[in-house]
Amino acid sequence: MLFDPAMHESLQDARWEAELVRSAIRALAADVERAYDPDQFWPPANEWDAFGATLPLKEVFVGAAGVVWALDRLQRSGHAEPALDLSAAASRALVRCREEPCVKEGDGVPQPSTSALLVGEAGVVLVAWLLDGSDELATELLELVRANVGNEANELMWGVPGTLLAARAMHARTGEERWRAAVEESERALRDERDDEGLWTQTLYGHTARILGPVHGFVGNVAALGDTRGAADVLARTAIREDGRANWPSSIGSPNAPRLQWCHGAPGIIATASAYLDEELLLAAAELVWEAGPLSSDEKGAGICHGTAGNGYGLLKTFERTGDELWLERARAFALHALAQAERLPARHTLFTGGIGAALFAADCLDERARFPFVDGIE
Repeated sequence: MLFDPAMHESLQDARWEAELVRSAIRALAADVERAYDPDQFWPPANEWDAFGATLPLKEVFVGAAGVVWALDRLQRSGHAEPALDLSAAASRALVRCREEPCVKEGDGVPQPSTSALLVGEAGVVLVAWLLDGSDELATELLELVRANVGNEANELMWGVPGTLLAARAMHARTGEERWRAAVEESERALRDERDDEGLWTQTLYGHTARILGPVHGFVGNVAALGDTRGAADVLARTAIREDGRANWPSSIGSPNAPRLQWCHGAPGIIATASAYLDEELLLAAAELVWEAGPLSSDEKGAGICHGTAGNGYGLLKTFERTGDELWLERARAFALHALAQAERLPARHTLFTGGIGAALFAADCLDERARFPFVDGIE
């Protein structure tokens, strides 16, 4: 079986109306603002969001830095008008991050953990710099990027691929030689860890595996490296095909049933590799995402990591690759469903697992562009 139907639900019957979607995005952003507390930021809605983290949540993945970045992106794209002082909120999160690291140290936590982009201090510093622009913050971020070279994780959440994305963003914005050198240093480190089959081995939480998805594995590493040579062949030989549909295992040789979400499975593969993936394979995977339907709100929710919006990005990327309006319509159907899920679960205020990520996806559907947060650009 290519996926577990129990993890999915029927798509709601709703009509795409641009003004109503804009209103829903603004309402969701306003709800996020109202929930902000200057001391606790956005408290976790459940144990999963706070797993392995210190409170208050500060990082990009499920913490204050990610929510601030999302509100800023919605503001700059004209989809929200936050009254919250975003620069002050980012600075406050950074102060708390310096007082206590984002992640609790424990068995299997990749080292160094502080310099991680999505769950460590590097992402918090980057967001603060994007809103402040001080040279002091840039220098601090550079130190974290260089400290992360050699991180054992070999993936985007903790390791070199994540901080390589940060270095690329800084070089693009500043043009400074120090950032060009940091990019080259991280690229060399990432290439050196690649094996003869074109894959990387991840060491995470006491386990080793060769993972395929964007946040913990192959396609995320390729995106960070910016070198797609041989990548389509890797995905072609690792795909699981059945009745004209396709999915991928979480990792090479995994005995578990494939998942169907952004972090593991076809949605994340096509969302990250759509530009170079064989088109027949791309369409087979996208059809599976569509036919499976949205992820269950009770189990997974609206978010972009393992929720409906994340799966929708796979459909939106398919539209971007093919130009076929059918895939835009399908992506928008997922966006409407994700917004409805976020409304039913309004207390989950996180970038990757909560409603603000669904708002970003809906905004991208309005703008007919596919820019997955952080992976496709740190704006």
